[in-house]
Amino acid sequence: MKSAILGRIDRNYFFFLLSTAFIGIAQSVDGATLTNYLKENLGMMILQRSALEFPRELPGLLVVLVIGLLSSLGDIRTSMVANILAALGMFSLGIIPPEYSLVVLSIFIYNMGTHIYMPMSNSIGMSFATAGDLGKKLGQMNAINTLTLVLSSAVLWGLFKFVHISYTTSFSIGALAFLLSSLCLAFIKSPKRTKKVSGFIFKKEYGLYYWLCVLYGARKQIFITFGPWVLVDVFHQKVTTMTILFFIVSVTGIFVKPWIGHMIDYLGEKFVLSAEAVGFFFVCLGYAFATDLFNSNLALLLICTCYVLDQAMNSVSMARATYMKKLALVPEDVSPSLSLGTSIDHLVTMFLPILGGLVWYNGGANGYKYVFMGGAVIALLNLVSARFIQLDKRNSPLAVVNNS
Repeated sequence: MKSAILGRIDRNYFFFLLSTAFIGIAQSVDGATLTNYLKENLGMMILQRSALEFPRELPGLLVVLVIGLLSSLGDIRTSMVANILAALGMFSLGIIPPEYSLVVLSIFIYNMGTHIYMPMSNSIGMSFATAGDLGKKLGQMNAINTLTLVLSSAVLWGLFKFVHISYTTSFSIGALAFLLSSLCLAFIKSPKRTKKVSGFIFKKEYGLYYWLCVLYGARKQIFITFGPWVLVDVFHQKVTTMTILFFIVSVTGIFVKPWIGHMIDYLGEKFVLSAEAVGFFFVCLGYAFATDLFNSNLALLLICTCYVLDQAMNSVSMARATYMKKLALVPEDVSPSLSLGTSIDHLVTMFLPILGGLVWYNGGANGYKYVFMGGAVIALLNLVSARFIQLDKRNSPLAVVNNS
């Protein structure tokens, strides 16, 4: 009986990791091509690009309601629906005319899928973990995802460089990967579900987690919107350059993501989130002052390095998920709290890009520098907030709970 149970868990975990691998393929298409697609196909300027973040991030605000409506399906089936939506949205990007309204609609559908999947993937991944290896399991999950990012971004670079594929072909590849991910999830046997919480929950005990989500939303959006845009708009980098950078990010992630998971398990969320805040502070300063300190070539090299470092540090989001897991008063709080955290951080991500775009536009040639100086301030707030994390490992509410 015991071996049969272990066998079933191994089988489920295998299909989950395979699903995660296909997500990596789709993410490589998004990360390597979307910024250039918006600039080259639509000729967007900074105000148009920043305004696009409102409809792009609106699904993140709505996701807690959508997940609440889908709660009867369970995490696995909800994730399947999410990946199908992402596939439809990404495929639409490749076939629609280059009209702003249609792009907004396609991106909304695509991001509704990806935003539903984000909290679900963490919840599913942690369900395979014991109390002592939460970081390890999430690290393994992210490592598989990143290995696929490496391979697919390398293939994408070759396709753009030598075959000269269109954006339609690129987005079609990503859409197919989302569909295959959904298919893999269909082979996972869902465990007996605990009592589901409808909608969302808000408890004062989770206040610091929610505040960290707000700061993460601000930190994340600085680089989702403005980091790549500096390279494409200010330094005029083509899609092949962005694909190479994404390849480097992916290779780095193979080692960094499991290492971050290890650091979470052995040094704790407080140390990891604090260290990430310090790193983000210096990355922002690099973006802001690169052209003041170096010639154009060295400045580009520094900003490319900052881009890679920031993408690598983004994996620290695992620490927020494990912090919520350990903080939860009851197991049923984890999934809806992660979903609420996603919605909270998107309250910031919907409006911050518009403010940042206005700062960039009104600041002229140096406008982007002021955006990243603001990012440095956010990093300091993150550092101070992370220092308030307190977890008693011996008496953690879920210290002996195994959701697998």
